[in-house]
Amino acid sequence: MMHCRFLRLSVLVAACFSVSTGRAEERLNVVLILADDMGWNDAGFSGSKVIDTPNLNRLAAEGTVFAQACASAPNCAPTRACLLTGQYPPRHGVYTVVDERHAPGSPHHRILAAESRESMPTESVTLAEVLKPAGYVTGMFGMWNLGRGRSGPTTPTGQGFDEFTEPKELGFAKDAYRDAAGRYSPDVLTDGALRWMESVKGRPFFLYLPFHDVHAPYDPKPELLAKYEARKGVADPAHAATVEAMDANVGRVMSAIEASGAARRTLVIFTSDNGGTRQYVAPLRGGKGTLYQGGVRVPAVVRGPGIKAGRVSQVPVLSMDWFPTVLALTGVKAPDGVKADGLDLAPVLTGAGKVPGRDLFWHFPCYIGGGGPCSAIRSGDWKLIEFFESKTTELYHLADDPGEQRDLSESRAEMARALLERLRAWQKATSAPCPGEPNPEYDPKVAPRRGREERGKGGGNGQTKQTNKESAKP
Repeated sequence: MMHCRFLRLSVLVAACFSVSTGRAEERLNVVLILADDMGWNDAGFSGSKVIDTPNLNRLAAEGTVFAQACASAPNCAPTRACLLTGQYPPRHGVYTVVDERHAPGSPHHRILAAESRESMPTESVTLAEVLKPAGYVTGMFGMWNLGRGRSGPTTPTGQGFDEFTEPKELGFAKDAYRDAAGRYSPDVLTDGALRWMESVKGRPFFLYLPFHDVHAPYDPKPELLAKYEARKGVADPAHAATVEAMDANVGRVMSAIEASGAARRTLVIFTSDNGGTRQYVAPLRGGKGTLYQGGVRVPAVVRGPGIKAGRVSQVPVLSMDWFPTVLALTGVKAPDGVKADGLDLAPVLTGAGKVPGRDLFWHFPCYIGGGGPCSAIRSGDWKLIEFFESKTTELYHLADDPGEQRDLSESRAEMARALLERLRAWQKATSAPCPGEPNPEYDPKVAPRRGREERGKGGGNGQTKQTNKESAKP
């Protein structure tokens, strides 16, 4: 296996050198910042009136905001794989975080879920692996969440990163926000990223900064917690404090780039790995683990040379689109055989033209928390969700019903059938597993109570709690 990977990477190196244009030192630097579980309206630029995010707001004012951005999956691990490979989940096989709670055959699950990989296949080619042979130095500081260990073919150093620092072994205990010395981990990771950027000054670099913020349980800085406890309209001060702390670290990265004189040749992308938990996404429906808009819609902003400033784009985008977009903007071509499902958004960012219309797909054949197996397609303003447990579908018109409260699958049956046919064709083309077999180990006494959000028609009203009371309309 290692021999095959060495041969593959050797081909990558040769191919990148042969097809890339321009000198390496003239290329754009790339900074890709990924928040964890950040709701679509947790930042001021995306709608929040109660959480202070001055640095993200400035990034948005100086760049282009994608108001219809969505994660490629409703939870952490698969979105990260999509982001780094530019591919839909069925291509790499990562569907969820692998542990016994999500494993097929768990007594919590009514049907047998599909198997999920814990890490990307060794033959997957990441953005770092394409940029590195083109002269980039590559660093990752944050949560990998695509395999365990410090070395090997499925770790960051095995998939294109020269250097990486991860806060702790994967886990979401409260102390995940503190390192062994009791320091706030996101600050420590940002410190490392800034030192690394200084050490590679003068060379094009790719910095991947996947923060642990704003994943619960929180351990906020006391001064920020006190600030939001005293502020009216804040339903969860710990959450708000964690968002602001992350914003401050985004600001530190921006300041370092500007102080070094590299802003004119640095591309900065900020987004989140999935939608927020349900209490933070209103008026959208659902939340992390579901394919309703609340589970997949995310903030997204891009700043860099030649990119339109102060612009808001309504083009629907997915996490996997950043792979081809970065390559287009840096002038680095992927080697033959490396195929991405994502769409190059450079024409939108630079104002050079439009991008072609397309259908967007999601596929989550597993369980996570209360979320169950489902698949979805969006075509224009129409969105259809297929629930594998109940064998039902729901149809929504997002322009008229962004909160997905009015299921039109019966009144617009022809549209529902057409979208389901296209979804099924995509599932077949990508060899997407579609679970349905009853789970013989299912025990309703231990199974979590799940309503319409997770299993389709037949329960729950899908309402979510409004916490950012003055949030903008979706």
